[in-house]
Parts: sequence; structure tokens; C-alpha cells
Amino acid sequence: MPRFVYDSGFNFDYPDAVRGIYLTGHSAGGAKFDKLVNLVKNTELNAMVIDIKDDYGNLTYVPEKDSPIAKLDIGMPFIKEPKSVLKTLEKNEIYPIARIVVFKDTVLAKKRPELSYKDGGQVWTNGRGDAFVNPFLKEVWDYNVQIAIEAAKMGFKEIQFDYVRFPEGFEKRDDELTYSMGEYKDLKMDNVQKRVKAVTDFVAYAEEKLQMYDVDVSVDIFGYTATLPEAPGIGQNFTKISEHVDVISSMIYPSHWGSYFGIAKPDLEPYRLITEYAKVEGKKLAAMSDPPTSRPWIQDFTASYLGSGNYQVYGKRQVEEQVRALKENGINEFLLWNAGNRYTPNVNYTP
Repeated sequence: MPRFVYDSGFNFDYPDAVRGIYLTGHSAGGAKFDKLVNLVKNTELNAMVIDIKDDYGNLTYVPEKDSPIAKLDIGMPFIKEPKSVLKTLEKNEIYPIARIVVFKDTVLAKKRPELSYKDGGQVWTNGRGDAFVNPFLKEVWDYNVQIAIEAAKMGFKEIQFDYVRFPEGFEKRDDELTYSMGEYKDLKMDNVQKRVKAVTDFVAYAEEKLQMYDVDVSVDIFGYTATLPEAPGIGQNFTKISEHVDVISSMIYPSHWGSYFGIAKPDLEPYRLITEYAKVEGKKLAAMSDPPTSRPWIQDFTASYLGSGNYQVYGKRQVEEQVRALKENGINEFLLWNAGNRYTPNVNYTP
């Protein structure tokens, strides 16, 4: 018997290899959108990752009143007409990916402190003032999966989950903060393995719930996670997560590594850093019976915050070096990150 598959009414073909850029809700819904569409149309780029639930926990559009997610009351009018955005992408053959930030969610944490972590009775925030919600809780999973289903029904061809993890440094605070372990409380395993299991279980759950919507599922993951058996503090295990996704997107911006792979200042050596990373990731994926597509996030921004002598201005050469390093190691897909959505002109994306 044929399985029912939801039809959004849009028609997008998977490109030869996804080469994409990131857009905030403001960019997708504002004057910058046309400029970015032209950039993609006039280069070898072919995809856009668009914020649907952003880093604060806002939905980047206001859903219809009869939408199941309208009751969440988190819609912001950044993208006035999401369907119109998708029509433009369809017309220009640009592959649409919906980014959903999962467990970093200040909006939900402040609204429902019991779904977050408390420190002395207050919702705990990190040094930047961000709050997180708790991956141990099924209610948090369902909240995010509901948003993902609506994005799929809208016409996005891929759901990309970001911040699928516990907060950085969580293992240093896990005994001090007040939070529920939900169904994981009585499992016969240590707290590290409980965290890894909760994060992996969420990804498997989301994949299952999205199956009938004819979308791929991807997860953003810290680059260093591929270099370790697992990143226990944040609960990310590269191989376990990879078993439940179509695409794995390691964030391998050279600026984000300390002294790694024997490279003292990785931001100054993007080609070498990406080459070394790709070798390690390649071994992990080769050991899997059914590996996902590798589609890393690479750097198209200047990390001046690293301080004099530790960074360089990123432009055409630095972006092309990263793409070349990936390609030489058999990785043909990539995504470009620039938080302000200002991308370097005249780059050759298929060297």
C-alpha cells in the first residue's frame, strides 16, 4: 500500500550538490532578499537556509490563525509572506531549507521556566544572556517538531535543526542547576550518557515525525564533535546523530577552533584546517553502513574578535580555499555562514 506523502504544492528538485547561504528572517522578509536571490542566481550557489525559528526562540513569521502553531504565540512579522518567499525560490530554482533553532530558546525558557534550567530560582542564562530549554523533556521536543512540520507543509524541502544540544559547559553546572530529567531520570547510566541519549533520541523522534512530509532532515553539529568519541558536556555524538539524519552539517569555521590538528592559528590557515577536519570526518562516515550527506558550514566572515595576529580578513581567496579543501576530500556540499548575510562577491564556488 503506498505511503501517504504530504504535497505542499511547490516543486523543488535537489541540486547536483547543495551550495547554500544563510538568511535571517529579517533578510528573507526584507529588502536584502532580492539581492541575495540575485547572488545565488548569478553564481554556482543554489540553496538558502532561512531562519524559521531563530536563535531567541521567535517564529520568524506570523502563522495563520487556524495553524496548529498559532497557539504557541511566538510569531514575529519578520517574513510577512512566507509563501511568496517560497514562490520566488521555486521560480529561481533555489533549494529551500528551514533552520529551526531547538534547545537555545530564551522565549520559551522565560515563558515556561519549568522547561528550562533554574539557578537560585531564576531561569539560568549563559554569559551572553541566552537561555536554553531542556532536551530531557518530551514537551520541548514536540514544541519544535510541531514548528518543523508546519515548515514542511509550507513547502520547505529540508528541515535543519540547530542547537541540538545542551548548553556549552553544561557539565560544569549540571549538579548546581535545577531541572527535570523527565523519563531519563531512572535510566541506569551516568549523566553524560543520559545527555547523549536525550539529544540522539530527539533527532530520531523528529526524523520519524517528519517522514510523511517528504523532507530531508539535517542537523548542525559542532566541528570538534567529529574528532571525539562524543562531546559529553553538550550531549552530541557525531555517529549517533548521523544515523538519524539525511545531512550532517558540521560547523567548521576556521576561526572557531583553538590550536587543533597541530595548527596554532587556524583562522590564518583555512585550507589546511578544513583538509585536516575532512580527513577525520571522512573516516567516521566511512565506518557507517548508511552515512548521511556531509554538508559543512564554512566561514564567510572576518573574526576580528580573535585579536591582532590571530585572524585575517576573509574574502574571495579564503572562501575558495575552504571550498577547494572540501572538494579535494570528496565533500561537494557546503553552506556559507555570515551572521549579517553579507557574502563575498565574485567567489568561484566550484573550483
